[in-house]
Amino acid sequence: MTVEFIGMIATRKASEIHAATGPTIDRDYVRQFAQAHEAAGFDRVLVAYHSTGPDAFLVTSYAAAVTGRIGFMLAHRPGFVEPTLAARKLATLDQFSSGRLAVHIISGGDDAEQRRDGDFLGHDERYARTDEYLDVLRRIWTSNEPFDHHGKYYRFEAGFSEVKAVQTPHIPVYFGGASDAAIAVAGRHADVYALWGETQAQVREQIARVRAAAKGRPVRFSVSFRPILAETEAAAWARADSILERVREQRRASGLGTGDPKQSEGARRLLAAAEGGDRVDQRLWTAVARETGARANSTALVGTPAQVADALLDYYELGVTTFLIRGFDPLEDAVDYGRDLIPLTRRLVAERSDRRRSKAG
Repeated sequence: MTVEFIGMIATRKASEIHAATGPTIDRDYVRQFAQAHEAAGFDRVLVAYHSTGPDAFLVTSYAAAVTGRIGFMLAHRPGFVEPTLAARKLATLDQFSSGRLAVHIISGGDDAEQRRDGDFLGHDERYARTDEYLDVLRRIWTSNEPFDHHGKYYRFEAGFSEVKAVQTPHIPVYFGGASDAAIAVAGRHADVYALWGETQAQVREQIARVRAAAKGRPVRFSVSFRPILAETEAAAWARADSILERVREQRRASGLGTGDPKQSEGARRLLAAAEGGDRVDQRLWTAVARETGARANSTALVGTPAQVADALLDYYELGVTTFLIRGFDPLEDAVDYGRDLIPLTRRLVAERSDRRRSKAG
């Protein structure tokens, strides 16, 4: 099976080592960022959701208009848009982007973050709502006739969408969440289940949990990393040390202490990985996750492009076929990944697949 690479675009330059400056929406930066990922050979880019940030639907629409091939993974939180309307919005965007859309469903791991948009449900109940939401979303996408729905969280009569997605049977659903409540929903609905950059043992465990919950339904798996590359291994680790110092400086300047994982089970799992030390599985670097409370995909793979590609291949052997990679220097790192890491990883995967076919034949 081939591998998929997903990047991440934002509406201005910002990261753990770059304080956000300038307008919240910099159209030139969005265009340059999206086009750089396309030129670098990424398959998709993630457009994130935050309760105080720009609207992901509109950011995706603009980025799709200034690119021609690359796909998009639009982060979407159930609870703020009725599923009937969300289904039509997503299908419409898939039409205008010529079938380049995927949706990443996130239910939320922080009560305070959710309440900014008026959502006062608790953590596990948010996943129960997501379960019903995705039932409706899929049916609206695929139904040829209007239908009624009377559920715990949503109720409507004669729901229907005249617009259908370009992709069949529907837009791909990526899904994140590591709690027991999340795993149950992933088993029912995820086309691709997304993890943050955990240890190989943790990823193996999560894949087994999701496959058991899916009960034979096919699910693909994605893992997120922040690759730190250099021409030599020593230079790569020196760059990692420099990044950690810059993270600390920026957090001090912003008055931030050690981060809090809030209700995110995924964040807790990254912090558990960090308890094993800053360097785990030889290349997995957890120091930034520990410093920030792991409130985002914050673990890195460190080394030369060849070394990091080999590390990605170890995860591929566990069943991971999608890698979400983004750098601490967001635009510049995306360009660098396209120069060596992405083509090298694809070549290694293809060579391994060829060897397996030869043995099978």
